[in-house]
Amino acid sequence: MQNIEPATTVEEVAAITDPGEANRANHNWGDRVIVHISNLFAWFFPILMIAICSQVVLRGIGMNQAWLDDLQWWLYGAAVLVGVGYAVTTNSHVRVDIFYDHYDERKKLRTEIFAIAWLFLPFIILCWDVTAAYAVASLVADEGSDSPNGLHNLWVLKIFMNLSFVFIAFACWSAYVRYLTRLTTPTLFRKLLYALPSTFFIINMIVFRLVWSFTWLTAEDGATSRDISRAPIFDAWEPGRYEIAYTALISVAVTLVVLIIARALQPKTEG
Repeated sequence: MQNIEPATTVEEVAAITDPGEANRANHNWGDRVIVHISNLFAWFFPILMIAICSQVVLRGIGMNQAWLDDLQWWLYGAAVLVGVGYAVTTNSHVRVDIFYDHYDERKKLRTEIFAIAWLFLPFIILCWDVTAAYAVASLVADEGSDSPNGLHNLWVLKIFMNLSFVFIAFACWSAYVRYLTRLTTPTLFRKLLYALPSTFFIINMIVFRLVWSFTWLTAEDGATSRDISRAPIFDAWEPGRYEIAYTALISVAVTLVVLIIARALQPKTEG
């Protein structure tokens, strides 16, 4: 008769780890600021659940409250936007690592730097740029709820949305510097160079606004935004079938100057 050994019972233990505390030793001060602020906004989610359940009960008894519907969107929107920055800092966002898992450590760091500084951060900068005018217009119009008894001062949420992109950009930059530090010495020149698209996007926004402000200040009395946009400086150079705005060309030149200055200020030992 064959002896059958009793099956060995393996106890499985599931560990719940706070993403904000994972790899804390590698976090810089910017990462910790993001985590602490995000932990405060995380309390919006239980408040949101209370608001949802309260509205369901009130609606069931015929006492629908429009302001509770608006509050749900306010809470959810604010928490999710802050959560994006938290996910970048803690690397807790959804990702498909079919190839990434098999990379060596340095290749993983280069991949993270490329993903954050070349892809995601430029997108966040553009989001801030687009929503800035959106938020100001809402403030000027004193935008409110569509419902008479809803939450008014909707401009508060829209300004917060615009500011949240600054928060996310700060989270991206802090994470980028953390990865860069593990790869090389993060001098100013290297920070700007290895995040070249982000560097250019920021400089381009600054250049455009400075040119716009100067054109507006020197324009004739009564000039409108449409008149200013037709100024020669806002035209484009047309090499073949393509168009490149003069302000973009100026931004390229300014970016090169900034990189040259940063390289000149870099300590000789870091060359």
